[in-house]
Amino acid sequence: MRRRDLLAGALALAATPAAARPLMRLHETPREMLSPPFVDGDGRDLTLADFRGRVVLLNVWATWCAPCREEMPTLDRLQAQLGGDDFHVLPLSIDRAGLGPVRRFYDEIGIRHLGQYLAEDIRAMLAFAVIGLPTTLLIDRQGRERGRLTGPAEWDSAAAIAQFQTIIAERNR
Repeated sequence: MRRRDLLAGALALAATPAAARPLMRLHETPREMLSPPFVDGDGRDLTLADFRGRVVLLNVWATWCAPCREEMPTLDRLQAQLGGDDFHVLPLSIDRAGLGPVRRFYDEIGIRHLGQYLAEDIRAMLAFAVIGLPTTLLIDRQGRERGRLTGPAEWDSAAAIAQFQTIIAERNR
């Protein structure tokens, strides 16, 4: 019986147009998070607490990760479209060589709207429970994890933007 239920669910999902499906599966209840320290492109020490009050799309990535490199332009376009007082894309690099490779990569592919952030790789991966790159977490205004996706995505798609706008519209859940 379970197998039939599983197959029916899979068929129903497959029958749904991809554009209608949410990009990121949301948790039933928001999850508390740890926040390791990280630095921004100006060398300032930060944590996720510095972004409280905004919805944050935290993307853990590295310049040596091919899928990360491919999705970065979509994150840049998302920040250009939704970024501001209510929403922020936080691309957190775990490159061991520091911000130099990140800066070169941004220049190379024309990233113009994303900030540069760097964290110690092991510390960030443990704190955010990252098991593969890229890993992206959707964080609400209270600093809680609302959803996560491991693997690349088209972050500026209509479905993604609609999902983020729903979370942005929530005030105190």
